[in-house]
Amino acid sequence: MEIPHSIADRMARRTADRESLLSPRATRNADYLRRSGHKPEEPVIRPPFSRDADRIVHSKAYSRYIDKTQVFYLVENDHITHRVLHVQLASRIGRTIGRALGLNDDLIEAIALGHDIGHVPFGHLGEEILDELCREHGIGGFRHNVQSVRFLDTVEDCDLTVQVLDGILCHNGEAHDQSLTIEGEAGWDSFEEKQKKIEEGGDALPCTAEGCVVRCADSISYLGRDLADALEVEVIDERDLEEFPEICMDLFGITGKEAFCDINRRVLDVLIRDIIATSYDADCIAFSGRASASVAAFRDFNMQHIYENPELRKNREKIRSMFCYLFDRTLEDIGEEREVSPVYEELINAPWASRRYINAAAPAELARDFIAGMTDRYFERVFRQYILPERVQSRYRG
Repeated sequence: MEIPHSIADRMARRTADRESLLSPRATRNADYLRRSGHKPEEPVIRPPFSRDADRIVHSKAYSRYIDKTQVFYLVENDHITHRVLHVQLASRIGRTIGRALGLNDDLIEAIALGHDIGHVPFGHLGEEILDELCREHGIGGFRHNVQSVRFLDTVEDCDLTVQVLDGILCHNGEAHDQSLTIEGEAGWDSFEEKQKKIEEGGDALPCTAEGCVVRCADSISYLGRDLADALEVEVIDERDLEEFPEICMDLFGITGKEAFCDINRRVLDVLIRDIIATSYDADCIAFSGRASASVAAFRDFNMQHIYENPELRKNREKIRSMFCYLFDRTLEDIGEEREVSPVYEELINAPWASRRYINAAAPAELARDFIAGMTDRYFERVFRQYILPERVQSRYRG
């Protein structure tokens, strides 16, 4: 059903009124830039960055967030954070900050929802191992932010705006910056320069204030949550908490061990307010000096006690062997053109995969993208399918 012109005109005026209230730093919907623009736009109902968020949510890559590790893999606990929850938390935090600062919250949402799509099975350990394998096979290193762009822009060809892809590319949860200022212009040449820089091991900042907000929101969303999850699954205990930084205790108002049960709420409340107060009417998105020092100390604590915890990494060599086997076996399936193999069924012959990408990708690149796109559970299932003998079905079942 077509929307009557009278209603469409009123909706357009309402949208214009909302945009007039945005900060001068905000990205305007009219400034969106797509590479091809081959899909129809209807900005009155869905502005371009809202449409991008929808395209991301409806992508195959997004649907696979559901069973991807955030930090704790091989753990049976439905209360801990998985990747799909993390990106929703980052989106909520980013939009809260963005609204307060008068930024484009549709753009923030799209960047946040897509920023971790390139993460591989078994979290950062899996990324570490896949990076080694990609280098061994001569296709360069592996960076999950680059892979996020690759899935959305190349493998599925979602035709997203450069502003969204730039924000996804330039998020960096492993880095901490007290202050972020926009870098480069919203254009494809600038975007490709940044991508090359990041692929070579460098870093780059977003070209929009909204991208800078998501980069901060990413860190805020996992600091307290990862600590809460670590306590939930008993990876750390009260002895570890005795080493929690004093500067963090003071900033987040922690006066005793019982307060750690509420750590995530405290972190979100304090850091969101701090960024809003520090960044309001400023030319940057920033933490105050005290909050920045606390975030850095918190990250160091989590790194030592959680991410590098021997209990968490004790299966590293087994998992590495699985990655190596699957990478080699996938290359073999491609070389032998085994069309009944998982890589053909789930990627090469998949109707949603771009034919331009499939025809241009080298075998090692197809293997990388196939494995990077797996959920933890599917990774294990394919490995078992290859390793375990197939059972013979008999009519006699006594």
